Amino acid sequence: MVYFIDVIIPVPLQKLFTYKISAAEAKFLKVGMRVAVPFGKSKIYTGIVYHIHNNAPVAYEAKDIQQILDDSSIVNDIQLQLWNWMASYYMCTLGDVMRAALPSAFILESETVITLNTVKTFDESILKDDEFLVFEALHHQSTLKIHDISNILDKKNVLPVIKRLIEKDAIIVEEEVYEKYIPKLVRYVKLHTHFSSEKELHNLLDELSRAPKQRDVIMTLFSISAKTKKPVKVSDLANESGASSSIIKALIDKGVLEEYHIQTDRVQYIGDETENSKLLNEAQKTALSEINESFKTHQVTLLHGVTSSGKTEVYVKLIEAVLEKGEQVLYLLPEIALTTQLVTRLQNYFGEQVSVFHSKYSAHERVEVWNHVLRNSAKAKIVLGARSSIFLPFNNLGLIIVDEEHEQSFKQFDPAPRYHARDTAVVFAHMHQAKTLLGSATPSLESYFNAQQGKYGLVEITTRFNDVLMPDIELVDIKEKLKKKRMKGHFSDRLIEEMTETLKEGHQVILFQNRRGFSPIVECKTCGHAPQCPNCDVSLTYHQYRNQLRCHYCGYHAAMLQDCEACGSQDLDNKGFGTEQIEEEVKVLFPDYKVARMDLDTTRGKYGYEKIITALEQQEIDVLVGTQMLTKGLDFRNVKLVGIMNADTMLNFPDFRAHERSFQLMLQVAGRAGRTEERGKVLIQTYNPHHNILQQVSTNNYIEMFNEQMNDRYNFKYPPVYKQIKVTLKHKDYNRVETASIWYAKSLRQVFKENILGPEAPPIARIRNQFHKNILVKIPKQQSLAKTKEAIIKINNSFLSVKDFRSVKVILNVDNF
Repeated sequence: MVYFIDVIIPVPLQKLFTYKISAAEAKFLKVGMRVAVPFGKSKIYTGIVYHIHNNAPVAYEAKDIQQILDDSSIVNDIQLQLWNWMASYYMCTLGDVMRAALPSAFILESETVITLNTVKTFDESILKDDEFLVFEALHHQSTLKIHDISNILDKKNVLPVIKRLIEKDAIIVEEEVYEKYIPKLVRYVKLHTHFSSEKELHNLLDELSRAPKQRDVIMTLFSISAKTKKPVKVSDLANESGASSSIIKALIDKGVLEEYHIQTDRVQYIGDETENSKLLNEAQKTALSEINESFKTHQVTLLHGVTSSGKTEVYVKLIEAVLEKGEQVLYLLPEIALTTQLVTRLQNYFGEQVSVFHSKYSAHERVEVWNHVLRNSAKAKIVLGARSSIFLPFNNLGLIIVDEEHEQSFKQFDPAPRYHARDTAVVFAHMHQAKTLLGSATPSLESYFNAQQGKYGLVEITTRFNDVLMPDIELVDIKEKLKKKRMKGHFSDRLIEEMTETLKEGHQVILFQNRRGFSPIVECKTCGHAPQCPNCDVSLTYHQYRNQLRCHYCGYHAAMLQDCEACGSQDLDNKGFGTEQIEEEVKVLFPDYKVARMDLDTTRGKYGYEKIITALEQQEIDVLVGTQMLTKGLDFRNVKLVGIMNADTMLNFPDFRAHERSFQLMLQVAGRAGRTEERGKVLIQTYNPHHNILQQVSTNNYIEMFNEQMNDRYNFKYPPVYKQIKVTLKHKDYNRVETASIWYAKSLRQVFKENILGPEAPPIARIRNQFHKNILVKIPKQQSLAKTKEAIIKINNSFLSVKDFRSVKVILNVDNF
């Protein structure tokens, strides 16, 4: 009997590829194992076994697999079920999902390896110069990779040279697959067994009396082992004895010490005993029992608790209950910045049962967490992570908590799958028969709408912990202040006054400005020219600390101009302001206080966030200036004043969610103020203090904002009332995108009639030299979503079969908001 397997490979293919396997392999293989398979002319990919069967493919001859890479499945059935759901719901392929789901160290890549042909004797005189260089190099080095050869010959395209060498039978070419994950080994030493008797030990110490440093190392080894009763690390031995590594190496070479390696985890919990979780106050107790009640009738419950109401402590109690049943917990957070603070809090309660998973971790660290979750090990009972942790191989999940569920960061925009972690979590929990808790002080309209409709349970906490008052929010009219000449730079006299008072009392200040860099526009005062990015339709942002102009879309940068490119005038002016400029101004206004900045530029490293957050907690920073990173649920005890530098930039953004987002952002920033005894103060600077949203923020009125925004959504047919799918077309030739998008929209209109918007150029019409056009498909509640997607895919396939349009890239983004 002939056996076949269908394999998912990390390439965006519409169908799965089938490969041939032997009967023995069919017995050994299980769904979810990795196999190395040949694909295309000479590529080798890692695939995941999806299905084992006996049906030969009709259209092509099935190839054999190259090798089996695992002893047991690394992807379980529920995960494959989730992958299938994501591929169909977000209109992408299983290959896309696989690439997003697996840590990159699991996805092996093939490398072309070149070796000398030793079988034949060979006449070197027939070789050309460049061929001889390669031939010569292979005498010194047994194998070469393609990129080594291009370095030797100093040219990019070396394939013709390799081809000529193959034709002359001088070399052999093969594909080698290499495993990317390398376990971390730690070096340990012990005394050689030969010296276990006392007599031998005395002889050794006498012998070493002539080498005092080596003797010290041996004595230190004894004292460390006596103290810790554990194996001794080479690094510890070197530190304690003050000896250099060469002395220890000499002892190993002599055979006095034996070295050995032990595999360890890269991420470890260093801490003492865990503490008990805090006692809940009345409001939290009520919320907890309401959540448990709600879970009896609803799979999903929304916890709407005002900022600083102690939602985390409620989560901790829920986690304790789930762990008692022996189940796993997934705790999703929108930003890495948040994980640093929460990890410490959760580890205090749960010790090393907490694992962390996010993109600042190295590939090897991620593989370790993956393996812990797969084996249901005690180290991964609770996984704390950003959106990608939804892909981990849980096998006994009891609860998913999605904290700050309104956050935009839960949505992946590029590359495919363009999933929303909150929505995916709800589906994933359902597959596991687990419960989902969504928590937020400013829930997204969709979640609150679902709760109103009875689809989700709803629990509310309306008071802050310890009954601290909600911060006092004051709107400052900048137009008025400018008229009366009461502004210093971008600071109104009110803000300066409040900052002076707060800093004198020894409290801290947070200033929020949602734009990094120094100023977004540099303009010539003489002719009005502003330097633009050559690849995108945006002006370049000036970054002062590097003295350069940068594009925040494609990363293009150039040195800051000394004179205008158009007219040569030296009179250049900065328009607008970002976090750098605010930081500069604060330093001038308050020279005696320590100022820091938290934005993408200052938190690039793995521990970038931790350093700034810790410094603020330990009160080494008096004023922190930052972008929306600050708005997430961070808990700072000593912040009394929050200043929002300019509320209008958020409100006037061309997006149907701008008002909802501004409301959430401002309330979240405000929530960082006055989280302990004293009432906090929030100052919002704006040109339009009578704006509805600002009035709702100042009275902390979520319900009024919800009703007003929902009214607009009904009128203009936007989510959550209508579903939507955005089709984006990109190409470097403007005319081609134009014709392609008109064709696409016309085809969509033939099927769906009126609910199609576009094609329309987005506010930034060109990014990275690609012109963009958007088409919006709005889907009413009564229209079948699955049928709609089928129709769109049909149109998409016929679009791609038109020769002129084949080079146009089409992106389908479901729930694109």
